[in-house]
Amino acid sequence: MTTSHPVGEEELAELRKRYRQERERRVRPDGTGQYRGAEAEFGYYAADPYADGVPDRDPLRDTVDVAVVGGGFGGILAGARLRQQGVRRVRVVETGGGFGGTWYWNRYPGVHCDIESHVYLPLLDETGYVPEWKYSPGEEIRRHAVRVAEQFDLGADALFSTTVTSLSWDETAEEWLVTTDRDDAFRARYVITATGTLSEPKLPAIPGVEKFAGHTFHTSRWDYGYTGGGPDGGMTKLAGKRVGVVGTGATGVQAIPKLAEDAGHVLVFQRTPSSVDVRGNRRTDARDVGADHDGWARERRENFLRVVSGEPVEEDLVADGWTASAGLLEKLLPSFRREGDRETFEAAYEAADAAKMNELRARVADSVTDPATAEKLQPWYRYACKRPAFSDVYYPAFNRENVTLVDTADTHGIERLTEDGVVVGDTTYPLDCLIFATGFSVGVSGVLSGKLPVRGRGGVSLLDAWGRQGPRTLHGFTGHGFPNLLQMGSLQNASSVNYTHILDEQALHAAALVAAAEAADAVLEPSRETEDAWLAEIREGAPDHEWFHAECTPGYYNREGGGRANVAAYPHGAVAFHALLRQWRTDSLDQVLTPRAAAGAR
Repeated sequence: MTTSHPVGEEELAELRKRYRQERERRVRPDGTGQYRGAEAEFGYYAADPYADGVPDRDPLRDTVDVAVVGGGFGGILAGARLRQQGVRRVRVVETGGGFGGTWYWNRYPGVHCDIESHVYLPLLDETGYVPEWKYSPGEEIRRHAVRVAEQFDLGADALFSTTVTSLSWDETAEEWLVTTDRDDAFRARYVITATGTLSEPKLPAIPGVEKFAGHTFHTSRWDYGYTGGGPDGGMTKLAGKRVGVVGTGATGVQAIPKLAEDAGHVLVFQRTPSSVDVRGNRRTDARDVGADHDGWARERRENFLRVVSGEPVEEDLVADGWTASAGLLEKLLPSFRREGDRETFEAAYEAADAAKMNELRARVADSVTDPATAEKLQPWYRYACKRPAFSDVYYPAFNRENVTLVDTADTHGIERLTEDGVVVGDTTYPLDCLIFATGFSVGVSGVLSGKLPVRGRGGVSLLDAWGRQGPRTLHGFTGHGFPNLLQMGSLQNASSVNYTHILDEQALHAAALVAAAEAADAVLEPSRETEDAWLAEIREGAPDHEWFHAECTPGYYNREGGGRANVAAYPHGAVAFHALLRQWRTDSLDQVLTPRAAAGAR
C-alpha cells in the first residue's frame, strides 16, 4: 500500500477543488427530507422479527424506585450502576423484545463492532468476561448485554416489547407517572431516559417504493426467513437471486461481502463511498490484552479515550485505526489547539487530513482490479466528514463477477422504483430483493424528538420549556422544572468514538445523583441560574465547526449538507468532562438537592 507523504500547497488546492465538486454532485435541495421514518404505512419496516410474539400481560399500576427508558447499553449500565448504589426496584422499559438496544436490532450478516471489543464492551472487570475477538461480532456483544443485565438482575421488573408514551410529574406525590403503549400507568420516583441516538430505522424516500414487487427489508430488521443463513452467512435462499443494497456506510461495508458470497448477483447502489481502513480482526485471549489483574479493562478503555482525545499517554494499549488517526478524529477539539492561531491550526489539520485520505484512496486502487470501479469507491472528502469504516473484505468483494457497483452521485441517489427494479439514470436494474442499509434516523427517539412527551412542574412540556433557544440542562443530565428526570446521551455532555465508555460514565453519575437524593430525602433539580452557568461554559469554549461541516460531503454528521447535526457537546473533550463531573460530585452536588415537600408520603 502507498504510505502517507507530505502534501504540498498545489496538491491541497487541487484537493479542495475536487472535494467541492464531489460535494456538489451529492447535495440535494430536500436535505434530510430525502429520508422517511419507518412509521405509518412503512411501519412494517420497524417490526420486531426477533421476538417470539408479544406475551400477554395485564397493564401495570405499581410503583418503582427508578424507571429506565431504553434497554440498550445506556439503560443496562444505568440499571447496573443503580444496583451498585443499592437501589432496589429498577424497571427497564424497552421497545425491543430483549436487552441490547442497537445490538438487539442489528443482526445483519457480517455485523461487528468497529471499536476494539476490550474497550467497547462495558463492565468487563465486573463480569469477568474477556471478549473472544479483537472486534466482536454482533451476537457476542448482544450476549454480553444480556450477561450484564442478568448479573445485576435487571430482568425482574423489565418490560419488553413496550414503548413509553408519556412522562408526567405528579407534584403532590413527587413522582413520575409513566404510561406505555401496553396501557401501563405506573409510578417512579426517578426516571432515566436512555433511548439512544440511533434506534429507529431510516428509509430513503424513493418514489415508487410501494410499486416494487420484489422483497424489501431494512438491515436492522434482517429477514433471515427470506435469505436463510445467519450473521455468519450461509444465506442459501439467495442463490440465483438478484439482490440490491442501498447504502455503503458501516452497515453496507460489513453486509455486502457476505451477500456477495451467497447471492446470485449483488448490485450496490452507492451515493457516497465510505473511507475503509484496515480491520485486522483476530481471535484474542487474556494474555493479548493484559487481562491478568483487576481493573485491566478500565485501564485499557481509559488509555484508548486519552489517545483519541489527544491526551498524553506512555503507551497506546489498543494501537488500532482509531488511535493511529486520533489526530484527525479529535483534532477539532480545543485540546489540540493549545498554541497558535486558527489559520495555523487549520492549515496543519488540512495537510494531515489530506495525507491520510490519500493513503485511503491508494488502498482502494491497490485492492480493486477494475480502475473505473476503484475510482467510484474512492472517498473524496475530509476524514471526519463521515464515520470511518474498517474492513479487509469489502474492497475485494468488488473483484467478484457477481458484484456490480452502481454509482448514483450524478442522479443524487436512486431516482425511482418500478415493479421490477431500481431506476438510475437511463437504466433499470431488475431485482428480486432490495435491502436498505441506510442506517438510523438521528434525534428522532426520546425526548428530543417530541415522540416521548414529558411534562414537568405545572404540566409544562419539556420542549416548550426549552423553546427556541434549544435544550437547557446541567451537564446534559438534569433540568430546571423537571425534578428527578435524568437524561443520558450526547446532549450537552461528552462525546467520543467509544460511546459505551461515555454511557458508563453517565450511568455512574446518574446513579450517584439518585443515591445522594435518596440519602438527603431530596429531589434532584438544578436552578435556572445553574443551568445558565453551564450553558455559558459550553458556548464559551465551543470551537467553530461550521467551516468544517459546510465543506463536508452530505451525511448525518452535517444534516445532509445543511449544517452541523450534533447538539452541542462539552467542548474540551471527554477526559476533561469526566474529571469535571467527579470534582462536581465532591464539591457541588448539593446544588441540585431540594428537600422533598412530600417527605414520608410514600
